[in-house]
Amino acid sequence: MSATNLDQLLAPVRVGAMTLQNRAVMAPLTRSRAGEGDCATALIAEYYRQRATAGLIITEASQISAQGKGYPRTPGIFTENQIAGWKLVTDAVHSENGRIFLQIWHVGRLSHRVVQVDDQLPVAPSAIKAEGDIFTVSGLKTLEAPRALLLEEIPGVVDDFRQAAENAKLAGFDGVEIHAANGYLIDQFLRDGSNTRTDAYGGSVENRARFLKEVVEAVIPVFGADRVGVRLSPIFDGFSMSDSNPVATFGHTASMLGQYGLAYLHVMQLGQGDFDFLELKRLFGGTYIANGGYDADRAAAAIVSEKADLVSFGTLFLANPDLLERFLLNAPLSEADKETFYQGEERGYTDYPVLPGVHTTRG
Repeated sequence: MSATNLDQLLAPVRVGAMTLQNRAVMAPLTRSRAGEGDCATALIAEYYRQRATAGLIITEASQISAQGKGYPRTPGIFTENQIAGWKLVTDAVHSENGRIFLQIWHVGRLSHRVVQVDDQLPVAPSAIKAEGDIFTVSGLKTLEAPRALLLEEIPGVVDDFRQAAENAKLAGFDGVEIHAANGYLIDQFLRDGSNTRTDAYGGSVENRARFLKEVVEAVIPVFGADRVGVRLSPIFDGFSMSDSNPVATFGHTASMLGQYGLAYLHVMQLGQGDFDFLELKRLFGGTYIANGGYDADRAAAAIVSEKADLVSFGTLFLANPDLLERFLLNAPLSEADKETFYQGEERGYTDYPVLPGVHTTRG
């Protein structure tokens, strides 16, 4: 990598209401380390503190309600104890002059009745089953057909997103990222492969994007538009996700989101099929964070060529708390231990090595 390109990746950048120290973002990564009551812990705070040299940390997804939960030990943001747990995290990151957004989510159909309160079925826009299994505290369970949300229930879910943003603000976050990607509830509304509703939330792309629109409009007054981001994944094909015309669906969605003056659009660029992500960036018109298997060279090249304004790194940050120092020194990168992605407590979490003499904080 040329020094000039690396300089671009490590250069400060204005994103919404904040000036970030660099253009390298820590991507959201579910790690299943939450404590009792699905609360963030001191261990989680240390994990994020170690990586505070990222220009922006976007946390692992945090469920907005008990109904929104899909997996064991994912942290929530709907109880007082959960707010207090996340405050440990924001205090730790801010002590190192880092910046951190909370990713807020509802998993929709990607849950199971053993996870839900009172053995209820998971909810979704339509009663369409995703293929595959889901890991629960009772072991692997086959995904089941969800219950379609009633029209009169939807405003309550929208309000859960608003309340989650309010709680994130109480916990000290710099902003929130609305998780509208990866086959979860908002993505399920957006795509016609998972949304066959015939009311105001189904059918046309405008109707399918209505739920996201309402969530964005509910969250913006809490933080201000310039501290709210949205994540999309136009060609993600996991969990049986599909759309008959992703160019039209996500082109409309990006244009719609571009009207709000959001902090950024964060796009996962992995999946099946061709897609013009540069056009998506143009349609949004604001700060664009690219995600999807980037290394330092590709990230720097994307920024120099204006295909992205920032780039988020997932497993590279997971395995290298001192990732930016390694980029700067052109040092070897540690390999991620996949066996500890979702288990292991501090093992494979806070015990990844750093280079001798290099600190993972800003000092």
